[in-house]
Amino acid sequence: MTSPLALPVLDAALEARLSARMDELELALHDHVASEAPFVTEAARHLMEAGGKRFRPLLCFLAAETGDPSAHGVLTAACVVELTHLASLYHDDVMDEADLRRGAESANARWDNHVAILTGDFLFSKSSELTASLGAEAVRIQARTFTRLVEGQILETLGPGPDDDALEHYLRVVAGKTGSLIATSARYGAMFAGASDEVVDALTSYGEKVGVAFQLSDDILDIASDSEESGKTPGTDLREGVPTLPVLIARKSEDPADARLLELLAGDLGDDDLHAEALGLLRKHPALAAARDYVASEAAEAKRLLRALPEGSVRTALETFADVVADRST
Repeated sequence: MTSPLALPVLDAALEARLSARMDELELALHDHVASEAPFVTEAARHLMEAGGKRFRPLLCFLAAETGDPSAHGVLTAACVVELTHLASLYHDDVMDEADLRRGAESANARWDNHVAILTGDFLFSKSSELTASLGAEAVRIQARTFTRLVEGQILETLGPGPDDDALEHYLRVVAGKTGSLIATSARYGAMFAGASDEVVDALTSYGEKVGVAFQLSDDILDIASDSEESGKTPGTDLREGVPTLPVLIARKSEDPADARLLELLAGDLGDDDLHAEALGLLRKHPALAAARDYVASEAAEAKRLLRALPEGSVRTALETFADVVADRST
């Protein structure tokens, strides 16, 4: 049975086509991660079978609706972006020392870091193998995307330098780690479906904008949401000292009234009382509204980019998703 789509699609015929393509994707992914070594196959399928929204391949299929969605290469391109994403998750969990991913044990927790790293490498290699079948231009795009993914991770690991603006640094991290692959997902779909250069360029830019906005809306939810609404503990990133958009905006404050908040943000928030105090102050701070405004502006710009597409159900679905990104942060 097909699971609900990660993108809101109001047109029944379009939803049915996308659902059918997503079913094809699942079968193809299952085959692509098979190895001659059963253990490698098991490890590679571990996170894939744990679920996930499959947002990137879905966006690829939706973008392909701007041309011939059944064209050769569209399904392979969708597999490429999902395998690349899956591979990055294996490596991220090692970097973050995570125990859970998608409600299941992370690969590093179930086996060890060596297995997780090598499985991620295996998935990257399978993604590259598929990309090679799509031609030289696809290889170039994938290589550039992978470069941006890795650079984003390196920038995040190193942190901003003494002369860097911390907020600008963070936005570069998000654009590299999240925006780049979502942009490529939309680009591949339109490109392999034979859409015009104007539409391909518009969807590439749309993907980057909406991808960054989606990640940043998670930052806002970490501060503003209740656990009953979001399904996650509020202030998790805050407690762990992970820089997020509202925190970085708040740190720029020169208002003497914010002295206590800035003191808390500069310290260890592992203590429950200090964490609760910081969370309460942030929820009342103008930085939260400023972060929401930034996400809304990114989502609005993403929608403006879609003017290159003809009016219809595909454009409506993409516009609706941008609206959802903006609304989930309010």
